[in-house]
Amino acid sequence: MKLNKDVPNPWQTLNISTRYENPWLKVEHHDAINPAGQACIYGKVHFKTRAVGIIPIDENGYTWLVGQTRYTLNEFSWEIPMGGVPLDETNLAGAQRELLEETGLEAQQWQSLLAIHTSNSVTDEQGEVFVARQLSQQQACPEPSEDIQMLHLPWHQVVEMALEGQITDAISLAAILKLALQCPNLSVISASN
Repeated sequence: MKLNKDVPNPWQTLNISTRYENPWLKVEHHDAINPAGQACIYGKVHFKTRAVGIIPIDENGYTWLVGQTRYTLNEFSWEIPMGGVPLDETNLAGAQRELLEETGLEAQQWQSLLAIHTSNSVTDEQGEVFVARQLSQQQACPEPSEDIQMLHLPWHQVVEMALEGQITDAISLAAILKLALQCPNLSVISASN
């Protein structure tokens, strides 16, 4: 099996123009040649930040979800704590900042869980999710634009929410399901408490 980096890119970019830009992203129009050798157009959303997500796990196997109304969907969404990381900040530093902002939690132990590309057919967004442990509670300080609510739940209930479609955010789902597969004992610990 070839690794991602070993596969040659059959696409050829001819021209790129910016159609819209704000402080967080830009929308690009590409004139290109596709793998079949035909001229085509392509739209790309380029993010000016990276995404980070955090699964905080306490000593009893409980975790936190944050919920807020997502403007783009016009609906409320339960998710793991997450946010954007400026390109001049490390993913870990951004994850630590976002966890504190959204939940008021600080963690002494951090472990990278996964790297992710979201909606890779139209965007170049990259993300990383961490597991945070050895937690202490501080004061949360969400951004004024966030209407955040929090849930503190046993891990097995969060996995059930993901499997039952109550969590639909792609980064949250990927992270929850990967951790559930890697650490099946987390569900046992939190179910017995």
